[in-house]
Amino acid sequence: MSRSAHVRPLLGAVGLCLLASWPLIMSSPYDLRLFTLAGVFAILAIGYQFIFGNVGELSLSQGAFFGLSAYVSGILAVKAGADFPQSFAASIIVCVLLAVLVSIPVLRLSTHYFALATLGVGQVLLLVAIEWQSLTGGAIGLSGVPLPKLFGVQVARGWPLLLFVWCFVALAAMVAFQVKRGLYGLACHVVRQNAVAARSLAIDPDSIRFAMFLLSAAMAGVAGALHAHTIRIVSPEGLDFKVMIACLTMAVIGGRTHIWGAIAGALLVVHLPEWLRGFQQSYLIITSSVLIAILIVAPEGLAGLVDRLLPPQRSKSPDSDGLSPIQDRTSDGVLMPSETPILAVRELTKTFGGVHALNNVSFSLMRGSIAAVIGPNGSGKTTLVNCITGNYRADSGAILLGGGEIGALGSDEIAARGVGRTFQNLRLVDDMTVLDNVAVARFRAEAATLGKSFLIGRRDEKLSRARSHALRVLRRVGLEHAADVNCASLAHGTKRLVEIARAICLDPAVLLLDEPAAGLNETEQAELARLLEALAARGLTLLIIEHNMEFLKNLATHMVCLDYGELIASGRPSAIYQDERVIEAYVGRRQAAEATA
Repeated sequence: MSRSAHVRPLLGAVGLCLLASWPLIMSSPYDLRLFTLAGVFAILAIGYQFIFGNVGELSLSQGAFFGLSAYVSGILAVKAGADFPQSFAASIIVCVLLAVLVSIPVLRLSTHYFALATLGVGQVLLLVAIEWQSLTGGAIGLSGVPLPKLFGVQVARGWPLLLFVWCFVALAAMVAFQVKRGLYGLACHVVRQNAVAARSLAIDPDSIRFAMFLLSAAMAGVAGALHAHTIRIVSPEGLDFKVMIACLTMAVIGGRTHIWGAIAGALLVVHLPEWLRGFQQSYLIITSSVLIAILIVAPEGLAGLVDRLLPPQRSKSPDSDGLSPIQDRTSDGVLMPSETPILAVRELTKTFGGVHALNNVSFSLMRGSIAAVIGPNGSGKTTLVNCITGNYRADSGAILLGGGEIGALGSDEIAARGVGRTFQNLRLVDDMTVLDNVAVARFRAEAATLGKSFLIGRRDEKLSRARSHALRVLRRVGLEHAADVNCASLAHGTKRLVEIARAICLDPAVLLLDEPAAGLNETEQAELARLLEALAARGLTLLIIEHNMEFLKNLATHMVCLDYGELIASGRPSAIYQDERVIEAYVGRRQAAEATA
């Protein structure tokens, strides 16, 4: 057992002891108030991790939800006389409803466009809070918000209020832990790293981003309501952009994907300015310098620094002995009859700005066949695969899988119907193990959802089944020994096999491989060819894009040749190699280029 396996639990125990003893040591009323406020912001940061950490979207509306919740809770308590459970629940509900409304246009955006759109939410709410004086108190705000009261018992200041708030911190941490630990958490990880790869695994990034956005808003609602009842006043300061900056700082400093990192970040950001007040007017500069220094030393956050110094112990791979063999099936579980074309492309056309990437391309594949798509660079090969898998929408034509039209479906739905793929440029998640990179392909098959992740017991049975299935696939491709290795440390050829294994784990009816032999040596190419032949023998239909004609020579049973988006030849390899148009596309163009060089 590694040294980190002993040290990490010890550090965790020490950290919990320090966290518990902190209020005992710093026990003045002011210190207890600061620790209580740190708990409020820890909840805010934990909630922000759902959208910023889990799926990697830079949302700038977390502070807006926080301030809105504080206003709803304060207005209901002061002006409507609502008790704490009522105002607390209403605050969360209003935040979630606003998140639903905002998500309709905003979640269609990405990168900095998403950030700017969410930033606008807070600015609008801030203007409303200042201008609607009869309801919000305007720039002065509302005072006299009562302390929380539950079951007729008033929560007093000091220790009672501190424990009350930190109980909610524990609940927030438990919710976050449940979401992150199972198969749903793995899917979030893939969405964060590569949404295109997620869709190829029948994972819908949009639905996951939507769920995480709502969950982050709900957590902000919890934090905002507690903040209003803790400081007993609500004002436009709660909607100021400084709150969002503080939340973002907590998440980055602590580590955006670690629950304890959010708590550590909140404690540090809340207390650090107070610790440095003795430097008078220089304390802001010193505080900023300390935070910048932390980011320089630990750009991945404090939690990431601990992971780097003391890597977490990997769980042992599940034993797949005694499990039923994998069967190659279509999405409805029925093997396609051999006389039916399992994949048919009919007069497919795709243009980009007037350039015909594909022009009336048609061909059919039978079950268990190995077809190759060849052609010079720019002939439309990858565009063809992207159209079949739903990454591009064809301008005209039809794509039939087992007789059913799939051309209008999204890429995640096409993958769920039984079309797997690999990519010309590898799209693995480097900081996940080989086993989990493959196991996440079972997300749709296991029907993993956010709601079900809250019901996970001691272990996630769905994740266990997915890992067992993945281990059988890895055994088939000869990578069982590398199951617990992070993909970042693998050689290029091994990564190619892992990506193929991940696609196989979908149990697809058709597998599309985009230049699988690229970067492989002759031995690796021979091993890959034997693997693909074995897959075809089991009934899997393969469509391979490849420039390496030697690799395809004894592998492909059917070839399709494209040139400038046109289908110029289709048939058995022996006939394709003799076709004058194919020779012209490959040899004649090269000779022409050499002649003009």
